[in-house]
Amino acid sequence: MPRTNNKEMGEPPLYDVVIIGAGVTGCAVAREVSRQNWRTLILDQNLEPGEATSKANSAIVHAGYDCEVGTLKAKLNVRGAQRIPKLAQMLDFPYEPTGSLVLAFTPDEEAVLQALLQRGRANGVEGLSLLSRQEVLALEGALSDEVRGALLCTSAGIVCPFAMTLAFLENAMANGVIFQRDRQVLNIIPHSDGFLLETSQGPLQTRTVVNAAGIHAADLGAMVGDHEYTIHPRKGEYRLLDRSEGAMVSHVIFQAPTPLGKGVLVTPTVHGNLMIGPNSVAVSEEEFLKDTTPSGLAQIDALARRSVPGLRLQKTIRVFSGLRATPDTGDFMIYESRQSPGFFHAGGIESPGLASSPAIGEMVYELMCRSGRLPEDPKEHWISERRGIPNFSHMSAEQKKAAIAEDPAWGHVVCRCETVTEKEILLALRSPAAAITMDGVKRRVRPGMGRCQGTFCGPKVMALLAAEQGIPITQVLKDSKGSAILRARTKEELGRERKDGRWNQDEE
Repeated sequence: MPRTNNKEMGEPPLYDVVIIGAGVTGCAVAREVSRQNWRTLILDQNLEPGEATSKANSAIVHAGYDCEVGTLKAKLNVRGAQRIPKLAQMLDFPYEPTGSLVLAFTPDEEAVLQALLQRGRANGVEGLSLLSRQEVLALEGALSDEVRGALLCTSAGIVCPFAMTLAFLENAMANGVIFQRDRQVLNIIPHSDGFLLETSQGPLQTRTVVNAAGIHAADLGAMVGDHEYTIHPRKGEYRLLDRSEGAMVSHVIFQAPTPLGKGVLVTPTVHGNLMIGPNSVAVSEEEFLKDTTPSGLAQIDALARRSVPGLRLQKTIRVFSGLRATPDTGDFMIYESRQSPGFFHAGGIESPGLASSPAIGEMVYELMCRSGRLPEDPKEHWISERRGIPNFSHMSAEQKKAAIAEDPAWGHVVCRCETVTEKEILLALRSPAAAITMDGVKRRVRPGMGRCQGTFCGPKVMALLAAEQGIPITQVLKDSKGSAILRARTKEELGRERKDGRWNQDEE
């Protein structure tokens, strides 16, 4: 049974498990931990789950042929990729088994493909084969004529990273896990009965901790005396093209990998767009929030056109960047602390962390059970499935008619680019891990993800957010604290007395 909470006694709330970080790793761990009757909290310093690395990456289910044989990355990548197709059905998030192609343009790169083939087979990856120039061009006619061959992997695929993260989280919450946002961990103090967490919303007591803090994982480890790894963040820049370009390739197109990563790719997305990127640039902590650069975009454009010369980059609808939590060890760091038993690391989760996340969740859960820190008490009725918000644009004509008859809000299209209805937005605002920002709504049900990027639907989404939260529209946030989109209503602003150089409408 869950442990007694001593909040009523005036002491900090007591948990069995606190998971720090609500990205895809932390949420995958939360789902696995929810199998037990352990009082579990998952918290994040951001306003929305998956707000850091999990929101901005390549969205690829890597099969595992690129990982060094014998590493934790290799083991968990292959296991995670094998689990995702079934999880997508159980938890209702989009996944497509597109397969991938790694291209070779030189004899040296052909040798790299041979090495990847052997490595992939040693790792247990299924569906690998080498293709001749003629075979690869028959599969993908938009590829460069300069291609000499390719490694085909039929077991690779694509997902929506945020949808997968949210699915893990909501399924965990259905099994009793508590989610708290906007709660930053400031310090961790080990003691004989567990840990005291000093946070931005007050202290917490917990018997165990899971460190899934992404680029900050090593900093949290240092708080409990662990210094086995450090994180050196790397930034990757991306370009997203309109849906009109989505059919240019049907596989994920890689180039031969380099020591800095898997290279610049060209890939379809599960939503019908085309995406290119990323590069790999080392950044300091002060640069975490910086976005794309002209030089970075020029780099990925040139490399992507090496694979697909006919890319119409003028069809870009958005550019963005994401961070990778690159460890100095070169491998995932998943273990129980020797300095502070009961503190479990899930750090250094860079690519292929997305594909590996289901297996990382399993491994952390197994470590926790084997440690004996908490008595095992499995739930008698664990909920293994979850249904997401229905997608109106995917409904049949009969289903749309029935939905509108049940609730007219299904018939009010707010975002015309993506055919998102008012009902879908309201469901996102009322879901278990409800959206509370514009970007939170955008990632859940996609208003603003289309060609106009929210130019037309943005005001309506803001109005729905304000009404649902009971706040003025000027307090609606884009993504984080201090990111209000509107300062004041225009007529109110014009009616103010002249201050600091602003003019008064009475002075016209």
